[in-house]
Amino acid sequence: MTAELVRGQNHTLPQTRLEIRVSAGTPVVAGATLGDERGTVRGIEWIAHPGSPQLPGLEVSQQAAADHRLAVDLEALPAGAQRVTVLLALPVGVGGPVRFGAVPAPFVAVTGLDGTEIASFTLTDLDAESAVSALELYRRQDVWKVRAVGQGYAGGLAAMLADQGVTEPAALAGTIQEAVTRGLARSVAPPPPRTPEGDRVRHATGSADHRPTAPPPAPEPPEPLTDPAATGPAHTAQPHTAQPHTAPGPAAAGPSAAGTSAGGPINYAHPRRQHAAPPSPPPTAPPAQPGQPAQPVAGDATGWSMDERLYNQIWGMFEDLARAVAAYRSAVDFAESRMDQELDRALSDPRNRIGGAGDRAREAARAKRDELTSRAREALDRDLAQLAAEAAVVEPALPAAYAGWGNPVWHAHRIPMEIPMALRIGDLHLPERTDLRIPLLVRLPLERGIWVDSGRAASEAAALMDTDRLRRLAMETAVAHAARLLAVYPPGEFAVHVIDPAGSAAGPLAPLVEAGVLAGPPAAGPGGVASVLAHLTRRVDLVQMAVRARAADSLPPDLDTGEQLLVVNDFPHGFDDRAVTQLRYLADEGPAVGVHLLMVADREEASAYGPILDPLWRSLLRITPVADSHLADPWVGHAWTYEPLTVPPGSRVLEQVLAAVAEARRAAGR
Repeated sequence: MTAELVRGQNHTLPQTRLEIRVSAGTPVVAGATLGDERGTVRGIEWIAHPGSPQLPGLEVSQQAAADHRLAVDLEALPAGAQRVTVLLALPVGVGGPVRFGAVPAPFVAVTGLDGTEIASFTLTDLDAESAVSALELYRRQDVWKVRAVGQGYAGGLAAMLADQGVTEPAALAGTIQEAVTRGLARSVAPPPPRTPEGDRVRHATGSADHRPTAPPPAPEPPEPLTDPAATGPAHTAQPHTAQPHTAPGPAAAGPSAAGTSAGGPINYAHPRRQHAAPPSPPPTAPPAQPGQPAQPVAGDATGWSMDERLYNQIWGMFEDLARAVAAYRSAVDFAESRMDQELDRALSDPRNRIGGAGDRAREAARAKRDELTSRAREALDRDLAQLAAEAAVVEPALPAAYAGWGNPVWHAHRIPMEIPMALRIGDLHLPERTDLRIPLLVRLPLERGIWVDSGRAASEAAALMDTDRLRRLAMETAVAHAARLLAVYPPGEFAVHVIDPAGSAAGPLAPLVEAGVLAGPPAAGPGGVASVLAHLTRRVDLVQMAVRARAADSLPPDLDTGEQLLVVNDFPHGFDDRAVTQLRYLADEGPAVGVHLLMVADREEASAYGPILDPLWRSLLRITPVADSHLADPWVGHAWTYEPLTVPPGSRVLEQVLAAVAEARRAAGR
């Protein structure tokens, strides 16, 4: 039975290999410190945080997230460590909440490796605090216990570290927050919080559920095969019933234990959708044969339209794959760790170091490691096979905005009368199965700008390419994204401006120029750069003033109120200090009023500006013109390989789409 702790209460831990699960309603930073018998932290080498996530016996998340899983092996802690304190803090300078009183009460649970909850604690009564010591694991008379702490600090992370005896706590807090900011910059933004009506739909028909299956339990109950993530790729820690708590982020998309055991469908509603009437039901999977999983169905989700169902289904697949692979990797790590421990115990006896006893111990430990790893791989392969089958059904059913250039839907595309929910800008995959691609969808209107990295240091593939070829490929990628945006917006509601200071992108820009879909000729030279930036900066200023004054009718009649996209080639060439300041202003303030950036730039070439441009780079979603493993998911933090969308060789689909955009504008009189 789970011990539901209150502040100050403790509970004996029945095992030393544990997971600490954190569930919050907003992204938080999770870390941990090691302390001696008096709770003193001996140095920064006893602190695990996103910038330094691993210590002996302890591992924390590398980025801020609404849900965390911290791995703890109390027997592997450094000598002298008698206490583990779990710390939570709100990220600083990212535009989120600044005090815990403004967010749902965080929920923390200590679990075994099989997912069994040992103790839980809901951190209530927090207000102005921006950092909190959630709970601590401590050793008393050779027995490990957990204590609910809940000590908040209005002074933030620095005050909390100082209270534990850390020298120079402010500097360390700054280092941690900088690591968090970098992590958020490379993380794919999750979909908005989902409503309580439900989450990802999985129909249990026949004798097997369609969702990825759980690995079998380990042969020895005290040391199960995998961590709790192995019980299913989308399972999350469940809060206790006395304090209902639901993490609104996508990581809470998994079914509850009760829902899973019942085998019934679990509804979920589209993010941010406020509705009075229930949406139409999702398609129903055909009945499964006995002993076989249900057949996947495109749009296997509730929603107000097929596009909404597919959008949520894709995000569900994304999360399922992230968590399935996390479970597998955790199981492999556990198997390796257990083998090392068994070898250490066997070889610590001098009698086993000679003769055949040592060899037999090594063989037995490696055989057990191989068995556990093999079983984890079998479970992963089942999950991957089911997700691959689902992807094979979903991909052909995608609308143009969600489809790749090779999808036939683009050849029959008609310019819509309303914008879609999202736009596909690439594919993501993990090394465990590279052919299983997840569409990378970004919400529309764009919530952050996009940076196409043209630098050779961007990835291994980029380093092998000629500089001029890489820059051309980067600009072609930007042009393709601009074309997709033009094609999915109603006629006249999306305008594209181009800054090409040296005129070096004439070739890649030719499809946009020849189709006549640009707001004006590409701007070149210092005068052209200044003119375009002044025009868009004025638009942002006027719209902001109208919004604040609630006087939209006062906008000048010549002001284009449609969405605006600024494509910048070869930044920072042709930009003076004033132009750089204006560009940063557009990146910060533009998305809220419909002005977006699509930059093609090599960060190294802008190094002369120093840290002044760091906020600009962090505000943009970085993609590459070639494959690169730089994006992270918002649940586990895997490094995903991003694959840009490419037009099939010999295809003229891009020109056909732009011609359709131009024709739709003429028909609409725009």
